[in-house]
Order: sequence, then structure tokens, then C-alpha cells
Amino acid sequence: MFGRRKKKEAEDDRPGFFEDAETDAEAGDADADYEDDYDAVTEVDGGPYDADDLESGADLTVGEVGTRLDLGSVLVPMPQGAQLQVEMAPDGSPQAVHLVTQHGRITVAAYAAPKSPGQWREVAGDLAESLRNDNATVSVESGPWGREVFAVTPNADLRFIGVDGYRWMVRCVVAGPSGGNTADSELVATARAILRDTVVKRGNEPNPVRTPLPVVLPEALAQQLAAAHQQQLAQQQGAAPQQPAPQQPAPAGPQGEQQAPPAEAPPQQRRGESGSAMQQLGR
Repeated sequence: MFGRRKKKEAEDDRPGFFEDAETDAEAGDADADYEDDYDAVTEVDGGPYDADDLESGADLTVGEVGTRLDLGSVLVPMPQGAQLQVEMAPDGSPQAVHLVTQHGRITVAAYAAPKSPGQWREVAGDLAESLRNDNATVSVESGPWGREVFAVTPNADLRFIGVDGYRWMVRCVVAGPSGGNTADSELVATARAILRDTVVKRGNEPNPVRTPLPVVLPEALAQQLAAAHQQQLAQQQGAAPQQPAPQQPAPAGPQGEQQAPPAEAPPQQRRGESGSAMQQLGR
């Protein structure tokens, strides 16, 4: 599997405290979501890469086709013309960074996982079930890294792409307009190109499996967001109660999302892993 730590290193490691045992679908399960054909991995030219597998001392922000944005646990290449949308947690920490392109929104995040592959298969099954419970039309398709979950919802067409690595799993969420998120669309081609050049920095922390790895904003971006937030507070405090100020392009988006200032970058708040798939994305 691409992005996995070298085999000889993995064989020397003993199972970790938080490592899950590998599980297979129950015998006789006829659900097409669990067909092995969906797990076939084609020859993918590239990553996602494990930072530990790359050349020591290499500048990880220099990607194959451009600059990678360092978000702490992942370094994600920025497509030309894309803007950033930062989603903040209730405590004010960054929860997710979305890449907003002309075709749709792409979100790459890394999670703790067992040393052996298989977590994405389980997560994909949970996502498909949760989306169906939210009355979405769901199908499972084969992509370069195996199964992809595709869902049609009232607000957007959603595609979930997952890749298992060594003690990590990457999940890419692709959200686009109706009919614009098909396997041969420009949006999906862009998302797959981003994944092929993504780098994961797992770290050595013994995080429980499925725990999101932390998002850390570049200092310059964090300072700009903080300044924009302070400006917004000042505007709110200075507005006369009887004369509400006209609405401005605010740095704070709906439900906790903040747009970075245009020079640095720009649907709803995603909740924790325990919520439904639609809740995680917001609706």
C-alpha cells in the first residue's frame, strides 16, 4: 500500500496498545459494500506518503507540482486558484481546513489507525450506513486506492476516499454540486491528484484508532485569522443597537467556519466522529 512504512520496519514493531485486531465482514454478508472487489488497489503513481519514508532532511512543503500547505498532521498540496476555509472547534482550535476550488470543496484529514490495513474498509461501511440513515442515496465505487463511498444528498453530492497507511488513515471528503462529483469529473480528478501528493506526519503519540490527528495552522495564517476575528469583535461591539451595521464579508463563516483573508486563502460545521455522516459534514 502506498504511504505505508517500509515492511522491514513494520515487522520489527510489536503490536501497539491501541492497535485494533483486523476484522473481516461477517460470513454470508451479502451487502455489496463489503465485496472484496472494491478493495482492489490499482497502481497509483505517488502517495499519500508517510513523512518517515521520505528522504531525511527533505523540505516537505515542496510538492511534486507545487507547494504543500503544512497543517501539522498532513501536508496538502494547494491546487491553483483554490481558497482556504478554516473550520474552528468550539474551543477555538482549528478542526479542519477545506480547499475550496471552482468545482467544489475538498477536505483531507488524517486519523490514527492500527499498524495493519483495514480501518478504511470499516469506516467506509459505517459512513455508508449513516448516510443511508440520513436518507441519502449511497453507492460504493472502485477508485485508485480501493473503495470510495459516493452519496447523493439534497445539499450536495459527496464522495469519501480513504487510504490506509502505517498507523494512520487518510480520508478525503469531496463535496460538489449535483452531477459534478462523478468519478470522471474535474472535481474528483483534482481530489485524487491532491491525495497522490499528500504527506502524513503521524507522530509517535499512542492515539486511539479513529482519533483525528491534530490540525495545526501555519503561523502566518493563524495570525491573520486571529486578527480578522479581533476585527469582527470590534465591529460588533462598535455597532449601534438601533442602527445595525450593514453586513460585510465576515471572516467568520456559518457555525464556526472562518475564511482566511483572500490574500492567504478562503457548508456547515462538522461535528465529531460520533455523529452521523451528514452531521460530520454539516447540512
